[in-house]
Amino acid sequence: MHEKASAATSDAILITGCSSGIGRATAERLAGSGHTVYATARRPETIADLQEAGARTLALDVTDEQSMRAAVGAIEAEHGPIFALVNNAGYSQSGAVESVPLDLVRRQFETNVFGALRLAQLVLPGMRRERRGRIVNVSSMGGRLVFPGGGIYHATKYALEALSDAMRFELKGFGIAVVLIEPGLIHTSFGDAAVGALEEAGSDPGGQAGDGSPYAEFNAAVAQATKKVYESGPMSKLGAGPGAVAGAIEKAITSRRPRPRYVITISARLLLAQRALAPDRLWDAMMRSQFPQPH
Repeated sequence: MHEKASAATSDAILITGCSSGIGRATAERLAGSGHTVYATARRPETIADLQEAGARTLALDVTDEQSMRAAVGAIEAEHGPIFALVNNAGYSQSGAVESVPLDLVRRQFETNVFGALRLAQLVLPGMRRERRGRIVNVSSMGGRLVFPGGGIYHATKYALEALSDAMRFELKGFGIAVVLIEPGLIHTSFGDAAVGALEEAGSDPGGQAGDGSPYAEFNAAVAQATKKVYESGPMSKLGAGPGAVAGAIEKAITSRRPRPRYVITISARLLLAQRALAPDRLWDAMMRSQFPQPH
């Protein structure tokens, strides 16, 4: 077990993406434990009730520079340097890589990667001055393996993993720990949002849609498989609720020596082990048993 940090080192915690799911559960858990929590979301009305749980709320859009600066500035003005940043905001853009319009690809990277990176850049000067702090990046088992139809989303999580690995080395000498949270299947609205994003992307950015697209059948199968996994498939039973992730985030913040990675859910452990043991061609064959291959 990890030794807990002293109360003196616990100060303001900034969490992004708190309107639902993991972010909301984390804000409730940390605020309930007596931490100074700033829960944020693009639309503050969606998190107003978190004040009843003891959290403070702020508007923060991770795709908007001014919004990020304003949120960090407001917290630092009241509390001084932020102790912990939890980069949780994110969503999944599904669809065959060729079929996803570039504007949706850019939006995915702005939310899942660039927002997290920029917020880290904004809070780090204060953390370095204090020579303490935590950057907790909510990644996914999808940062270490890839499912067909998820290339854009997985690319953002691979990028977040790379940035975290680099920062973990670069910041340790300043007393700042960088931690990756790698959940497997979590029962939230994430699956519904992923299906909605796929439908928004359409079947072909070149204007060819529906049954005429070479990816129509494949993208439809990805949408159906995503729904099944979250709602009724065997993997659904190996998932967990957002509280399991919130617990790992709390450990990452309060442990004196947090792990570099926290893998959450049986599904994540099984799939990561499977991917590590399977050669690429075997993994591809396994995926062909689950998804129709475009042709």
